[in-house]
Amino acid sequence: MNRTTGFLAVAAALLLTAVIVGLPRVTGPAPVPQAPQPIVDAPPPPPTPVPATNPGSLSLTGRLSHPYLVPGTSDVFATLEVTAVDVPGSKRAPVNLAVVIDRSGSMSGAKIDNARRAASRLVDLLDENDRLSVVHYGTDVAALGGVFATPENKLKLKRFIANIADEGGTNIGEGLAAGARHIERARTDFRVNRLLLLSDGQPTVGITSATGLANVVRRIRDSGISVTSLGVGADFNEDLMQRLADVGGGSYGFISDAAAMATLFQKDLEQAGTMVARTASLSFTLPEGVRFVEVYGRPVSQVGNAVSITLPDFSARQVEKLVVHLTASPMVRSGSVDIAGFQLAYTDLLTEKPADARLSLAAMVTEDGTLALRNRDKGAVVVAGKARAAMNYQKAAEAIDRGDYGGAQRSLQANDAIFFEADAVAGKDSMADERKTNSAIYGLSTSAPSAAPEMRREAVKQMKTESLRSSGRGASLY
Repeated sequence: MNRTTGFLAVAAALLLTAVIVGLPRVTGPAPVPQAPQPIVDAPPPPPTPVPATNPGSLSLTGRLSHPYLVPGTSDVFATLEVTAVDVPGSKRAPVNLAVVIDRSGSMSGAKIDNARRAASRLVDLLDENDRLSVVHYGTDVAALGGVFATPENKLKLKRFIANIADEGGTNIGEGLAAGARHIERARTDFRVNRLLLLSDGQPTVGITSATGLANVVRRIRDSGISVTSLGVGADFNEDLMQRLADVGGGSYGFISDAAAMATLFQKDLEQAGTMVARTASLSFTLPEGVRFVEVYGRPVSQVGNAVSITLPDFSARQVEKLVVHLTASPMVRSGSVDIAGFQLAYTDLLTEKPADARLSLAAMVTEDGTLALRNRDKGAVVVAGKARAAMNYQKAAEAIDRGDYGGAQRSLQANDAIFFEADAVAGKDSMADERKTNSAIYGLSTSAPSAAPEMRREAVKQMKTESLRSSGRGASLY
């Protein structure tokens, strides 16, 4: 099942009353036959990989949506891919893992039952080289400190898990801190240290602000421990949980069906155990005449003309895509101009050393507007179009959350212009999957007013997850 089919199925399950409504298609004037175009004598500068100071397990490639620019100010999108090496025949590395489980009162019933089963299944998947801590939190925190997963300790872990009972508030901050403390006691003995947070609610005890909790996770990651966050059901704060995963370098997942917890626990274990790079970040400094607008779906910091993008930790074969929106105002009327030089920095876990990859992107300036339009990069335009559409999915979800259903529909209708633009460059089927996704989300927006509140909240979370996926998230999104 591809991601579009899967999303349509989820949409139907969440809102049984939804009727998928096709958006009105934007139509343009009939194409006018044109004479064959001459071959371009001066091709645009190709992407230029810059020799890395310390090459390693990640590679960086990229293209520009508009490799030809006209004088004046133009939008240009840099589409980038960060790819991790394959490690054929390698075994999962031993992990130093902490599972931090929300046992607040709202986890009663099936949620806590499934959480216990998932944690117990995780114990089964470990071997004696792995170390596991189990932490559960309500108003207070309880833990079974890190033990190696020997047969005897597995029985001890399972007994502890079986006795987890729902009660109290939601003290995420203390749960995170306790999990980190137990990992820290053996952190230097392991290449992979991972904290997996599970919650179905919003913080009500201890640190309750998003900034405060993000700072807790930032300190945890700075110590060499990555953090994955999994939200269960309709009530958790998806923006907070996503932010914690972004800051923590792990993965983010929304579990609409609590019975699926065990599958995601297993997936995170496999991803953690095949990690090849951590503490990854992408940075670039803007040359004169180039202005930064945004990076779609990624946390970004900017100081002056220097921009930095936080990336997740990478497992083998993982691919993450990024779309950087820039505006360029060339200072010349012809010739080559630099657009951006990107540097990927990370810790290579295969060598335990710092590593980097670099890439420079440049464009040709021409006064021939037809030439510039004719030479747009098809692949880059499509990737950028998907990321731009994703931002409207996000806006639509936020509008539905506020009860602004008309605003949600307007955001989705705005995607027709993006799809039409991509079709004009890459062909009418280039955005077929995104059109289906957009129509599915539009259907949710029309039926949301009459849906039960819980279904509406789950729909919002699903829409935000789809936005992240369309913006280029890879294995860091469950």
